[in-house]
Amino acid sequence: MKKQLLALVAMLAVNASALAADIKLVVNADQPGPVIHRNVYGQFAEHLGTGIYEGMWVGPESKIPNVRGWRKDVVAALKELKVPLVRWPGGCFADEYHWREGIGPRGKRPVKVNTTWGGVPENNAVGTHEFFDLVEQLGAEAYVNGNMGTGSPQEMAEWLEYMTAEGKSTLAELRRKNGRDKPFRVHYFAVGNETWGCGGNMRPEYYADMYRHWATFLKTPENNRPKFIASGGNDTDTTWTDVLSKSVRFNFDAIAHHAYTFPSGKWEGKGSAVGFPEGEWISMLSQVGKIDDTLTRSTTILDKNDPQKRLALYFDEWGSWYDPEPGSNPGFLVQRNTLRDALLAALHFNVFHAHADRVKMSNVAQMVNVLQAMILTSKDKLVLTPTYHAFALYTPFQDATSLPAKIENNPVYKVGNVEMPGISATAARAKDGKLYIGLVNSNANEAAELTLQVGATAPKAVKGQLLTAGAMDAQNELSKPAQVVPQAFEAQAAGGKLTLKLPAKSIVVVAVEG
Repeated sequence: MKKQLLALVAMLAVNASALAADIKLVVNADQPGPVIHRNVYGQFAEHLGTGIYEGMWVGPESKIPNVRGWRKDVVAALKELKVPLVRWPGGCFADEYHWREGIGPRGKRPVKVNTTWGGVPENNAVGTHEFFDLVEQLGAEAYVNGNMGTGSPQEMAEWLEYMTAEGKSTLAELRRKNGRDKPFRVHYFAVGNETWGCGGNMRPEYYADMYRHWATFLKTPENNRPKFIASGGNDTDTTWTDVLSKSVRFNFDAIAHHAYTFPSGKWEGKGSAVGFPEGEWISMLSQVGKIDDTLTRSTTILDKNDPQKRLALYFDEWGSWYDPEPGSNPGFLVQRNTLRDALLAALHFNVFHAHADRVKMSNVAQMVNVLQAMILTSKDKLVLTPTYHAFALYTPFQDATSLPAKIENNPVYKVGNVEMPGISATAARAKDGKLYIGLVNSNANEAAELTLQVGATAPKAVKGQLLTAGAMDAQNELSKPAQVVPQAFEAQAAGGKLTLKLPAKSIVVVAVEG
């Protein structure tokens, strides 16, 4: 009996191995889809904790090397990511921000209390001119979020005039007096933020009417007209998308949507950023499936209400959100960044690519020191997080043409009662002409092998980078050797077949050769 059981176990192991070998990724390179807009890799900088002050802005007089107040090391690291877009000044902070308080001599600007984030002083040292200096140093586009919560249509309209006016109006002359002759280029402008919550606790129907009212007065020179963005829904709620796309017609180009990911799935007791069990690894990663579903339902609504496809979806806040780092100001949203966050980012990218027809922007929260940050700083030091490296691996997908990519025999990854596809994939033809493939193996314990087929043939080779680590919560810490860094990855065809071996809990991005 014992021998029979051993034989059965051995047979099952062989069959399992054979099944794993049958996993296949098929890419149809002759069926180009929508372009993956570069702004899907957008960033977000809010007046929150040390996200701007200390993290990026140190002031021109600082001993930390800077260009007009912006840290040289941080800007250089962000430029390596080819940051296409930065959203500012919030977030919830935007609906208490009054732009006139952030212009003129910095020493004379009013000091306010940041009542939204930590109750700390806000000295308005970073205002309109400083923000545009940052995006110009980065070579990025500007996304400005207007104040509907405590502002007025007049204040919002005058901010746009101050930024964009070309003539001799009083506001244009004030801008020149403050050091900027030519107008700023405003690429995107949002009329309020999270109006369902911190931006006013509105109903979608009420906000739609408010938007129609306020947007009537938002005017710029035609050659500097931004795309105007409405505040949309949260999490899985698509009601806002439906109401807005039915109700608004003027000065209306996109609908924002926000969704954060918590290990527990609950606002209270979100879960820890480190030291978590495998159940909280999969609970985080599997929630990206909800985002996929929300985008599918949003697209169906827009295809019905907006068949001309005038409107885009901007997923302009997303990312991981954990319980506050012990000992930190809870209002500063300080958290560790681990390998789990890197995989979470890559899974988001793959979903956004799949919805490239409507999703033309996303903004991870946030760029530096806050939530799922790219960079963590302390005094004059910085460290690049695992999420930073995920963004770096995926840079070839900016403005690439998406391609159908289907995984056959995709294994199921299951822990307890939670399950998800074991492998996620995306493919695109980049601007350099190469075919790129992005893969995520979400399984925390088991490697996976898959064969790659492009059209009806197997490529000769792939070459790129791999991101993984030994522990689920591996992180890069200041003054310690980095645990999560990209490694070279390549595979060669053998016997007419190209097999890619994906380590457990890994991201792989490769270019196809031959």
